[in-house]
Amino acid sequence: MEKDNFTLVIKFTLLGFSEVQGLQIFFFTLFLAIYLLTLLGNAAILFTIRLSPQLHSPMYYFLSELSLLDVCYSTSTVPKMLAGFINGSQSISYQSCVAQLYFFHFFGGTEGFLLTVMAFDRYVAICNPLRYSSIMSKMVCAQFMAGTFIVGTIHSTIQTVLTFRLPYCGPYELEHYFCDVPPLLKVACADTLINKVVIMINVGVVALGCFLLITGSYVHIVATILKMRSEEGKRKAFSTCTAHLIVVLTLYVPCVLIYLQPSTTNSVQKVMSIFYTAITPALNPIIYSLRSEEIKRAMKKLVLGKISS
Repeated sequence: MEKDNFTLVIKFTLLGFSEVQGLQIFFFTLFLAIYLLTLLGNAAILFTIRLSPQLHSPMYYFLSELSLLDVCYSTSTVPKMLAGFINGSQSISYQSCVAQLYFFHFFGGTEGFLLTVMAFDRYVAICNPLRYSSIMSKMVCAQFMAGTFIVGTIHSTIQTVLTFRLPYCGPYELEHYFCDVPPLLKVACADTLINKVVIMINVGVVALGCFLLITGSYVHIVATILKMRSEEGKRKAFSTCTAHLIVVLTLYVPCVLIYLQPSTTNSVQKVMSIFYTAITPALNPIIYSLRSEEIKRAMKKLVLGKISS
């Protein structure tokens, strides 16, 4: 009870980007533009898929979920980062820190597992096209989508509970622009070995396992594509798969570099974090819209329809 009362008055200080004195306005403007691009780009993908019957297929259902997760994932950290560019270091209550860490890992973990599901969807579509409709039925797609949220919930709950079971000592200064596990462990006044082991298992086994499953799917996919006789079929298949692989690499590589290397400097951690919390969610709709002829045609049809009406 005494500990609970104590945590109610704890306030962490997010030091943010105090090292970029004189460039705060520039970075604020830059990342505000990137954040708005994230919102508008992913909203465009969501509405295009929702309003285009020809895009009502499993691949685009999963892409809709990815766009929604990108908006939520970016929103869990970027507004706080933008405020930091204006205000410098800023405080965050213990409860808000808990909530931010939970939702950051929930949306990020869910997206990581969703990318694995999307790789399986492409594997079935390209390697078993005749059985695609029966394997990837609406019920199966709904189960996959629900499964990504369940696994994301488990992942974020484990990270949050283990991180905030620790006592924290003042000064409560986090060398980061949002509440995350590595900076919090550095200000904990207790043994953090269990937390570090869980991070290694969680990221090392789970993330690496997902990445290997994705890689395995694409080995079979590439082998199947190379056997196709139609050059148009090869081009279309490679275009779809390339977009997904780019998204996978931009999400997984920075995460693995941060969470599997505790000795990474604070500056490198922040730069890598910006990449997958701010830049990747803004790039995803651009990557998919540029690589997908179906989405480009659907967007063009919707725009022309609005103009003519």
